[in-house]
Amino acid sequence: MKTAQHHSPHASSHAASHGSVKSYVIGFGLSLILTLASFGVVMAGIVPHSMMLAAIVVLCVAQLLVQLVCFLHIGAARDQRQNTAIFICTALLIAIVVAGSLWVMHNANVNMMPTQISKERAMSHD
Repeated sequence: MKTAQHHSPHASSHAASHGSVKSYVIGFGLSLILTLASFGVVMAGIVPHSMMLAAIVVLCVAQLLVQLVCFLHIGAARDQRQNTAIFICTALLIAIVVAGSLWVMHNANVNMMPTQISKERAMSHD
């Protein structure tokens, strides 16, 4: 008995949007190297103490980019544009929520916290 196989353009583009085993292995290797480099910066002291935070931030951003490209398939290719747009919208919403929360907490701290006064002065106002 002969079975008919259906080839749709949607199915082939869906399969193309996923990474290959090679890209996952490369991403894993780069992530591992960047993680070990971050630990090396702190534990081995290969970077001066004044530059340690900057080195860790640079390694962190590099690892973020590796993971976005290799594992989340964020890129400029036609089949990756939807992933990229969703990621940008999500990152923007998270940034708005975090910035708004920090703004509210700062204003609450400034406007609601009692001023620094001595115990004697506070007791004399009763």
